[in-house]
Amino acid sequence: MKDFLPPSETLTIPGLQAGAEIRIDRWGIAHLTAQSARDGFFLQGFNAARDRLWQMDLWRKRGLGRLAASFGPGFLEQDIASRAFLYRGDLETEYRAYADDMQEICEAFVAGINAWITWACALPERLPEEFALTGSAPEMWRAEDVVRIRSHALTRNAISEVLRCVILQGATTEADLLRKNIEPAHTPEVPAGLDTATVPLAVLDVFKLATAGVSFDPGRLEATRAEAGKWRRVNSLAEVVADAAWTGSNNWAVAGSRTATGRPVIAGDPHRQHAVPALRYLVHLTTPEFNVIGTGEPAAPGICMGHNGTCAFTATIFGSDQEDIYVYQTNPEAPRQYRFADTWEEMEVVPEVFEIRGHAAETHELLFTRHGPVLLAEPAQNRAFALRSVWWQPGTCAYLAGVSTMRARGFEEYRQGIARFGAPAMNHVYADTSGTIAWLPYGFTPIRPEWDGLTPVPGDGSYEWAGIVPLDQMPAMVNPARGYVMSANEYNIPQDHPGGGGQIGYEWLENCRAERIHQVLDATTAHTPAESRALQTDTLSRPAQRLQALLAGLDTGPDLAAARALLLGWDARMTIDSAAALLQEVWLHSHLKPALFALFVADPALRALMYPGDVEGMLRALEAPGAAFGTDPLAGRDQVLRDTLAAALADLQGRFGPDMTRWKWGDLHHAYFEHPLSRALGESGRGAGDIGPLPKPGSGATVMHAAWRDGDFRVVTGASVRFVLDVGDWDNSFAINAPGQSGDRRSPYYSNLFEAWSRGEYVPFLYSEAAVEAATAHRLVLQPGG
Repeated sequence: MKDFLPPSETLTIPGLQAGAEIRIDRWGIAHLTAQSARDGFFLQGFNAARDRLWQMDLWRKRGLGRLAASFGPGFLEQDIASRAFLYRGDLETEYRAYADDMQEICEAFVAGINAWITWACALPERLPEEFALTGSAPEMWRAEDVVRIRSHALTRNAISEVLRCVILQGATTEADLLRKNIEPAHTPEVPAGLDTATVPLAVLDVFKLATAGVSFDPGRLEATRAEAGKWRRVNSLAEVVADAAWTGSNNWAVAGSRTATGRPVIAGDPHRQHAVPALRYLVHLTTPEFNVIGTGEPAAPGICMGHNGTCAFTATIFGSDQEDIYVYQTNPEAPRQYRFADTWEEMEVVPEVFEIRGHAAETHELLFTRHGPVLLAEPAQNRAFALRSVWWQPGTCAYLAGVSTMRARGFEEYRQGIARFGAPAMNHVYADTSGTIAWLPYGFTPIRPEWDGLTPVPGDGSYEWAGIVPLDQMPAMVNPARGYVMSANEYNIPQDHPGGGGQIGYEWLENCRAERIHQVLDATTAHTPAESRALQTDTLSRPAQRLQALLAGLDTGPDLAAARALLLGWDARMTIDSAAALLQEVWLHSHLKPALFALFVADPALRALMYPGDVEGMLRALEAPGAAFGTDPLAGRDQVLRDTLAAALADLQGRFGPDMTRWKWGDLHHAYFEHPLSRALGESGRGAGDIGPLPKPGSGATVMHAAWRDGDFRVVTGASVRFVLDVGDWDNSFAINAPGQSGDRRSPYYSNLFEAWSRGEYVPFLYSEAAVEAATAHRLVLQPGG
């Protein structure tokens, strides 16, 4: 390890215009210093590639549809899908959407990436071992590669539109609320001219493939050209839907009037699917023009969450509906024509060339309507389906507008930068050294004058967007009287907001995390960074409390008396040593949830589409039982509770024995980070890059978000990064990444943060020159040269 990253190293790097330095602190956080903004972004690209080259190269190849060129025919179908989702508009307009100098920033950033690739390829031992294991090599970057890729971002709600149509073919709108709750309360409107029975699940195949991660399943790397079609579905629908259902975040900013020091405290913990290496990367970038520290994604310049010494900022996903599925009538005589208004309109045909390792290049045609890429064509039924998304507009590459907001010198400049954030839509939370705090939700939100956006719509011109909701018409909150702002992906549109929630969207994440955050922040008048850390790692479960309320009035009988007493005597905290937490989650998710789905959805095939389900929708169905529970809904509901609790008890007794005092949530609920190549390697190499397992507190409904997958209870989604900032006393700030900063398993910083993260601990997030220097463990001095 010492040889891989020595305490001090000097490199001569062509492309650098002046001397620069990378200091790596003892937790693996890189602090970069350059003598100009241009060199700063060059240095950021160079350093990101130093720590994350395999991840970044894979990100680029996946997004540009270049996987098959490196890995063979098994990746061709994913490449074809990915190409359909690239930005294809004017590049100059695209660059300027993020910042006036964005093109120069991207050019400097990729020059830094390419400089590391050139340097490392001359010393192959410095390349990540994944390249040798796959027989591939890193590719050089172009500036436009940074901005053109859209399929790594988060938008919504195309998948849900299709699932709703399919489920409504054999179930009720009330049943669909158990899959995805709607707020504000609203009955989905099926547009005139749309037959929901004509919308097949296959509409989602290309969308899923384009947005899925890259898997290296056994056989995929060895697939022949004839076998390429086997890899059209590299991810199951359940996994895709679960990722969308669990992806969220928490953030808050507490005003100085409610803190112990009189300074604001701001906190953020963005939730995404766990991976090794981590999705996020903590970095500190100092130039004469700016001094910023925070997190972003390694393949993007700048940061999107963090601070610049004056302004601090973080974000969570906001529920704007940014997608629509369009359904077209196609011409029986010319299947590539579709009806729009009173005429047949030609689809645009775009030939794309795909390189395939070991085979000749192939050309495949992509089809586009005026609304977007064709997802499915059914000539025999005279139908086609396309996706309309804000992605096709300039400025919607994920998080890139952070290069503007990170350089804001005050609230007004920050607000101007927010107007550049196209996608994903986010709850932007802000605090600065003047004491201002603010909540500014924004992302490109289409105006739908004729429909609610909850189902597909005809593409004949009768359902067209009428522009984008401007920033000054979105809700906002600046220095509110309650002394804090927060968000947790809940429905948070004020009741008095003109246009109401339906103008923005109807699909949000359940509000259990938001309720708990409000409960804690409302009760504090002398908030501290330590209290913010405790709140980020809080494990109290609001669904557990609501089930306790149902259980309190339920006669369970003697056989379930011990289980009832265990749950009612519990503090509802999902700690790793809790027997009640284990019983609660297995009851709710492994037994009660399937029972509810069976009651509400008769068809087992449709029932499978309900997963992972919406906890808020399920709890509401239990708290106000309706006809689905029988002629006496309360009695029917109570019987379901008894039967499923008995099943859960028997389940756990079979797994962990009859002594409930020995049960522990952490014996089942665990964190495990699987390397992408783990499954593809032989038995001798399998697991070599994996990290874990360790018991993990929390659940999918706690502020310490730890959503697990069915079957093995492995935590798959949660905080990728956590940080708490003491605004103005910046060295009194804390952060954690998971499982570590580096993506190279030979690095001492590959998994060094995993155990601390799993326990809910933090490391210092240092900013001042003196503090950084004192914590420096490794130093790379870079000199310009030919």
